[in-house]
Amino acid sequence: MSSCWLKHGDHIRLSVRLTPNGGRDAIDGVEQDADGHAHLKARVSAVPEDGKANKALIILLAKKLGLPKSSISFVSGETARKKILRIDTEPEDFEERFKKL
Repeated sequence: MSSCWLKHGDHIRLSVRLTPNGGRDAIDGVEQDADGHAHLKARVSAVPEDGKANKALIILLAKKLGLPKSSISFVSGETARKKILRIDTEPEDFEERFKKL
């Protein structure tokens, strides 16, 4: 199974499948799609209007990873369920933080 994150020099690219209006804010593990690509499953209680669900996702990940919200940004997928996020942190540091999810 492939990993849901990749090292890119001084940052990480994380693949996420977001479920907005999911009743609670939570990380539901890693899953693989039909093409064999892995992604982190996340749900937020916020609705997918005016970027509310995206903001909730950033807050959730920042809290769970122990990183500032400003270190997480979107590379692609702002209006889609599947998103690619840029996380500005050292890859080795991220690996330890990710294991704790």
